[in-house]
Amino acid sequence: MKSSKLFKRPIMSLLAAAAITAVTGGVANAACGTVTIAEMNWASAQAAARVDEFILKNGYGCNAETVPGDTMPTATSMTEKGRPDIAPELWMNSILEPIQKAVKEKRLAIVGDVLEDTATNAGEGWWIPTYMLKKNPELATIAGVKKNAALFKDPEDPTRGRLVGCPAGWACQISTANLFKAFEMDKAGFNLVDPGSGAALSGAISKAYNRQEPILAYYWAPTALLSKLDMTRVDLGPHDQKAFENCIGLKTCTDPKPNSFAVSEIKTVVSSKFADSQPEAMAYLSARVWPMKDFGAVLQYMQQEQANGQDAAIYFLKTYPETWKKWVSADAAAKIQTALK
Repeated sequence: MKSSKLFKRPIMSLLAAAAITAVTGGVANAACGTVTIAEMNWASAQAAARVDEFILKNGYGCNAETVPGDTMPTATSMTEKGRPDIAPELWMNSILEPIQKAVKEKRLAIVGDVLEDTATNAGEGWWIPTYMLKKNPELATIAGVKKNAALFKDPEDPTRGRLVGCPAGWACQISTANLFKAFEMDKAGFNLVDPGSGAALSGAISKAYNRQEPILAYYWAPTALLSKLDMTRVDLGPHDQKAFENCIGLKTCTDPKPNSFAVSEIKTVVSSKFADSQPEAMAYLSARVWPMKDFGAVLQYMQQEQANGQDAAIYFLKTYPETWKKWVSADAAAKIQTALK
């Protein structure tokens, strides 16, 4: 059984790669030409990039290819060199100013949102299970949570509540620690607990959820975990970006004030050259806004099957045709459907 599991993923990946190669060889359309797509190093962005690659290659005849990317290097390369052509999933909060400048100067174009209802479905926060909120609606806000420390009992210190924070070395450990101090959580009866690792953090949330127990924990979306569990982000109040950058996000912050995590903007960004020369491809990208339910299912598939972005793209395109066919022309849909066979 163990041997079978070990060989399952590489074989599936090779078969997927072979299938894509077989159906896409020689279909590049000179009118579209080569299109480079940034494939970031996290699951959701990998899936999004590979879906775009498959659709543009097979539906619109582009010689589409993915290139390795990450938020800062990709944004810098696009603003300065116009390459890659497409960043399917760009988290804008940390790069908004240079991107907006490039858009104003007509070097880049922001196509639109990656997810439906990004304000609800994306970003960092302190989360509680929704079943807790249904029993006690005042837990929706940080003030309500502070009044109810006894509900979030720390197993290691049962007289106090517990906030499960970020592992050491993560940037969110600094911001969570500063917010913990700013909201006087210690005075309210809470301990801030380091889970030790990302796996331990998700494990603590899953364990409590599966047992229908209380938990208050840091996490972020979109992720496989939060797409599977019904969790609610606690309202920490208004967000002050300057105060966050100048204090909350810094280890040297000595007097943090109440703040909240930023509402994440997750956009698809393209070079102006691509936007101006590829109206059909741009029509697809403009329509391509993922429903969170489908996006979450893809992330769960990737986690459960240890799948890469390429496998995830094939899974999505075969499983959710009713979704992606709304994004493309009828002619492109027929070509994509043929390629999937």
